[in-house]
Amino acid sequence: MVGAPDRDGLAPWLSRAVLRNGPLGGLIALVVVMAVLSRDFLNGQNLLNVGVQASVTAILAFGVTFVIVSAGIDLSVGSVAALSATVVAWAATGEGLPVWTAVLLGLAVGAASGLVSGALVAYGKLPAFIATLAMLSVGRGLALVISGGSPIAFPDTVAALGDTLGGWLPVPVLVMIVMGLVAALILARTYSGRAMFAIGGNEEAARLSGINVKRRKLVIYALSGLFAAVAGIVLAARLTSAQPQAATGYELDAIAAVVIGGASLSGGSGKASGTLIGALILAVLRNGLNLLSVSAFWQQVATGLVIALAVLLDTLRRRSAR
Repeated sequence: MVGAPDRDGLAPWLSRAVLRNGPLGGLIALVVVMAVLSRDFLNGQNLLNVGVQASVTAILAFGVTFVIVSAGIDLSVGSVAALSATVVAWAATGEGLPVWTAVLLGLAVGAASGLVSGALVAYGKLPAFIATLAMLSVGRGLALVISGGSPIAFPDTVAALGDTLGGWLPVPVLVMIVMGLVAALILARTYSGRAMFAIGGNEEAARLSGINVKRRKLVIYALSGLFAAVAGIVLAARLTSAQPQAATGYELDAIAAVVIGGASLSGGSGKASGTLIGALILAVLRNGLNLLSVSAFWQQVATGLVIALAVLLDTLRRRSAR
């Protein structure tokens, strides 16, 4: 049969197939294991819960994918998410602005936060780790200042993003799908997407080929901040309030989802579908462990092991490619 490996080449072929499709294979294997261990796992309502649990992390991770593809890192997305949601609630509830004006303001704050991080990286020559770590602190601090350290009621109109359609389809899942399609379109069909891969592959070569690397980095981090703002609004809608301490630690989950999904921390590779699979793996793992009444402490251990395995597979995949 054409394309089928002979017996001597079967092992290398299987190895390459596993490495190329590791995230999807891992997700399928994890679903099978959880279905065997818990009869409630494949319940329709529980599977929708998994989607809801994955939604905020996935939306954050789609934005982080842009940064990691370009060989950067963004530690600020959790704080930017909380800040953006707080601005929406403060503007609509506290200041009486029209709801959609408040939402646009929150999205603008997210994009502006990313833009500042991008400027520090591109023009200030700060390492991305330091620049976004600083924005993590600034964003969280501003959220606390604006809210006075207390939750702010979220406008009912926007809170509908945390509800369901038809009484069964969660809106956060729909938002996740839409943002995933937007991320996939940007990565695959736009000049900015191609520039991200070029910069992540070899920044100097990208510059010599005519790409304005500094300007592209501004766009990349602004997109990450914008996606973080959307994630923050969805999270606040689910909680029916904007909480300044919300999304704490979510930046690590977002980075983990991107890496588990097959993106390389050294840049130059990654895709939105892989990031979605990574977020689903984390959600399935946590949901299944909850159903099995596993301690939250052991859940952290399991998550860490999954991340380590994903990075190991990434290393093996790059060695295989070479």
